[in-house]
Amino acid sequence: MCGVIGIVSNNPVNQMLYDGLLVLQHRGQDAAGIVTTDGNRFYMHKNNGLVKDVFQTRHMRNLIGNAGIAHARYPTAGSSSAAEAQPFYVNSPYGIVLGHNGNLTNSSKLKQDMFKQDLRHINTNSDSEVLINVLAHELVDSSKKSVLTTDMIFDAVTSLYSRCSGAFAVVSMIANFGLLAFRDPHGIRPLVVGKREMGDGPEYIVASESVALDVLGFELLRDVEPGEAIFIDLNGNFYSKKCVSDKKVSPCIFEYVYLARPDSVIDGVSVYQTRLNMGETLAEKIKSVLKDEKIDVVIPIPDTSRPTALQVAQKLKTDFKEGFVKNRYIGRTFIMPGQATRKKSVRQKLNPIAIEFKGKSVLLIDDSIVRGTTSKEIVEMARDAGAKKVFLASAAPPVKFPNVYGIDMPSRNELIAFDKSEAEICEEIGADGVIYQELDALKKNVTKENKQLTEFDASCFDGRYVTDDIDENYLNLIESVRADSSASFKPKNSITQLDLNLITNQDSDDVDEVLEL
Repeated sequence: MCGVIGIVSNNPVNQMLYDGLLVLQHRGQDAAGIVTTDGNRFYMHKNNGLVKDVFQTRHMRNLIGNAGIAHARYPTAGSSSAAEAQPFYVNSPYGIVLGHNGNLTNSSKLKQDMFKQDLRHINTNSDSEVLINVLAHELVDSSKKSVLTTDMIFDAVTSLYSRCSGAFAVVSMIANFGLLAFRDPHGIRPLVVGKREMGDGPEYIVASESVALDVLGFELLRDVEPGEAIFIDLNGNFYSKKCVSDKKVSPCIFEYVYLARPDSVIDGVSVYQTRLNMGETLAEKIKSVLKDEKIDVVIPIPDTSRPTALQVAQKLKTDFKEGFVKNRYIGRTFIMPGQATRKKSVRQKLNPIAIEFKGKSVLLIDDSIVRGTTSKEIVEMARDAGAKKVFLASAAPPVKFPNVYGIDMPSRNELIAFDKSEAEICEEIGADGVIYQELDALKKNVTKENKQLTEFDASCFDGRYVTDDIDENYLNLIESVRADSSASFKPKNSITQLDLNLITNQDSDDVDEVLEL
């Protein structure tokens, strides 16, 4: 998962892009980048780190122009090279910058095609660099070296859809033309579009989540439809086209469980309300499993599980208490590269309030249980704080399969539920009981808010991959790549590849450039 934003305005966009990235920081903490455009130039700054650390006043002053895109990066498989910070840039044709949320499942084949057929060089391990080069190649074919038109742009995206498989929500800028955004045909990753009327005319925004629109004062128009491309020229004219025939719309259900902010609306569904709904159904499951077991207190594992835990407590007619204090300056452990780093950070991130545990039978609520490392540490903390019994309930079903669409859970042997029964999981994490949400119930929790959503990508729970191109060979391949990456894991600021996209000062950590076209 990553956060992407694109804005076409009548005024400078640097501050808006920065503010938008801040509220999408939960989607990626590894790197951040902004590109703006003014006349025939792109202005870029990107680097590894949090948004607040990547951008200083001197960088913001250099990001001039009334249109631009921004990206907050989340790495998968332990990869966090500074060379892979986004947006990416290619200078031909026209000059294109691109930011991408998701994962291409056929990037290996596309890399070969790029080299052998399209005569383009891919210089990093990022599938986003593959994606921008596919787009660039298709724009060349579509325009036939004539004056670029909106129809040609949509034709290029249509051709891109025929070549690229997987999950992708994309924002890009074509120099001297405007903002191009598109979403994969299944709508796996989210993308919304908003508008606001200003004195000088309309302004538009495209972003991963609606919360970015709220903060910046834009009205949410709608979600970008699966398989749809949107183009907004630099004069604020809006165009859209459905570039592929209808496919089974299958948004990622894990967005509602964990990834998205609760104040966002995705595909017409309030994330907050779905998490309340999860509490309703999870409470029924808890009643059936624990039966006569007395629960003294329900405690959420902050922050994502709070709405679910609140509903569980109400349904069970027991106390809801805040039992853990969260250190706001520690990142989300789920998206930290490296298991050792993840395990070490749990105790730094959460600290129990002993009076809420001492002598009590405690029901902990978490949004999900992925690797189990965090869960085990938290159960130990609850016991150390004096809990008499510790039960753990998950708002999501058991995570048993890799996610190949942009979430960092690709290796089956890292998933605690992959080859274990619930009893074995309970023993592994040291709890007195473990209760999982049922998958059918989880789906109904979302469908209840938008009855038009009937299918989801729930592959990490059921092993069914909506793009129909994932087999055992593919899963074995990504697991071997992950193992190799982990074995050679380097500090995230180390650059092991020459980044041909960037002009860097070797005496500085900053990546700042002006791209004249």
